[in-house]
Amino acid sequence: MRKAIALLLVAFVCLAGVAAGGSGEGGSSGDTYKIGFIGPLTGDNANYGIRCSNAARLAIDEINAAGGIGGKTLELIAEDSEGTVDKALASYEKLAYMDNVCAIIGPVFTSPALAVAQRCQEDGIVMISPSATHKDVTAQPATNPDGLNYVFRTVPSDALQSEVAGHYFYEVLGYRKLASLYAMNDYSQGLALGMKETFESLGGEVVAEETCMVGDKDFRAQLTQIRSAGPEAVYIPNYTVEDALILEQASQLGLNVQFLSSDGFSDPELYNLAPDFTDGVVYVGPAQAEASTKLADFQAAYAAAYNGDAPDSFATNSYDATYIIAGAIERAGSADTTAIRNEVAATKDFQGANGTMNFAANGDLVASQGVYDVEGIIPVYVGAFQIVDGHIVQVD
Repeated sequence: MRKAIALLLVAFVCLAGVAAGGSGEGGSSGDTYKIGFIGPLTGDNANYGIRCSNAARLAIDEINAAGGIGGKTLELIAEDSEGTVDKALASYEKLAYMDNVCAIIGPVFTSPALAVAQRCQEDGIVMISPSATHKDVTAQPATNPDGLNYVFRTVPSDALQSEVAGHYFYEVLGYRKLASLYAMNDYSQGLALGMKETFESLGGEVVAEETCMVGDKDFRAQLTQIRSAGPEAVYIPNYTVEDALILEQASQLGLNVQFLSSDGFSDPELYNLAPDFTDGVVYVGPAQAEASTKLADFQAAYAAAYNGDAPDSFATNSYDATYIIAGAIERAGSADTTAIRNEVAATKDFQGANGTMNFAANGDLVASQGVYDVEGIIPVYVGAFQIVDGHIVQVD
């Protein structure tokens, strides 16, 4: 639905619609700046959205406690996407056309983020996703009148993650024959195919590729096919529930090979669901921030605010995204969405809980990728890696 149509609908239904976007004044109501959040707050993978929204809310509470921005407070309006495109788009329309937010944190999952990114580019509303890694999220055309990019993320893209994964599996772990089992969604499929392209370009072979759907509970048929192909390791770049079930069922079938995964494996809930099966998994995800007061303070504040729960890497990204948006609003001096976008784009050497952060021109995070080796239920950080001259290099 185009913005103009949405405005007419809001005016007709609510008799008082005010839309954000373009070069308009959005997200300011009286003494409040409104920031939206889109992520799954219910369903199998709600843990991702809940932690990200909790982290954003924590940041906003801290900013407000310190006096807000120019005498105004921040308000977070969180909408439940349920992890689906349709719900995410409905959430976007409410936030943009009825709540009149000046920026959006999220969406959390890749497929919803791809859809909402198109709308943000069209309407001229900043979005910063803390977790949508597909390379195309930041490749949506800028269809707003100003021709500016409004889509950013505080998580590295799949292009970098899958490239580092392919090189690490081949060059460091020494594997030559892999299998993969991935869900048919933009996130999992993008990572699996990207890793395959890199791995096979180096001389390796993906001997079996099996797929599933998000929400599937039985993976025995796929795992049996994988076992018959004789891989040295299996790559499972999926969400929490699917990965937990895959590991458990692989053990039941006697598929005793190395399992490899992606940044989704950083979710603490996975270790609650499959504590007997996570040992030995190696996964690629965001590089670990250097130990700092900001990171320690965030982790302590999050645990204190949310009954001892530990934030995952995506929650940390959401916390930083909120502070980046707040800083942009402060420097812009208003809720003008274009002015806020320009200040987000101009962010340089932001010191967040995740360390020093900068954006590339397309809105991607400039970053390395981390490798983690799980011991029992504890991810142990191996180090940060980049690809230099066609080879993997450890940078810390």
